[in-house]
Amino acid sequence: MKGATTIQERLWELRKDRGLNLEELSKLTGISKSALGNYEKEDYKEINHGNLIILADFYGVSLDYLFCRTENMEQINTPLMELHLSDDMVALLKSGRINNRLLCELATHKDFIKFLADIEIYVDGIANMQIQNLNAIVDMVRHEIIERYRPGENDPYLKVLQAARVDDDEYFSRMVLDDINVIIRDVRAMHKKDSESAPQTTIADELKENLEAVENFKGSRLEKQAMLYCKQLGINYKNLSEEEFRWLIRILQKSKKTGTPISQRKKR
Repeated sequence: MKGATTIQERLWELRKDRGLNLEELSKLTGISKSALGNYEKEDYKEINHGNLIILADFYGVSLDYLFCRTENMEQINTPLMELHLSDDMVALLKSGRINNRLLCELATHKDFIKFLADIEIYVDGIANMQIQNLNAIVDMVRHEIIERYRPGENDPYLKVLQAARVDDDEYFSRMVLDDINVIIRDVRAMHKKDSESAPQTTIADELKENLEAVENFKGSRLEKQAMLYCKQLGINYKNLSEEEFRWLIRILQKSKKTGTPISQRKKR
């Protein structure tokens, strides 16, 4: 979940976010297409300072943003007083112990305000009294039914009334959990293509697929084992020459886990 860390990456991201190709950007800024292309190459260091100012103004960002000195494109040097952050929060954000970028993505999600509002309702006890009042009404009705009709313990109406009671802790826990689940699922979907995210196919899935392919392969046990090793190493087994195959078999035969000798494979 890393952001751009170089001027070149920042320039590429800003252009892509605007949906512009190099030719379009050149017409809008007056900077040559070849220069703009060079500015986005990782190994290109001689970026014209005047052109950097033009690009910063065009994208509406600061030079500090282009130089990766800040993550903020618009809010520059906002005083802490305006943010109403406690000393402990500022210390936490500066400590490196949490992922500030992820925290920002969670907090700027469209449903985060609802999530905080639900937590605030629970913390302030705003709805707790109303829930207790409703439970009291349910208990009163249940008591009247018992006094008037003397139903048995398994009476269905009593069971319904018992189930109608609301546990405020459980109610708000579920509500807040539903809120945060929506948020984290959306954030996760945003990062599915990130290089740092877990692959869609697990190692177990890949191994299972390889084992199935090997099982259908016609050959001796050691030949199948050789094919499995090749698959796991990303080697095309069919492209091995006869000499390469013989060396592979010799190596496998030195392993204590392959106890059975094998004859040389026939020419394919």
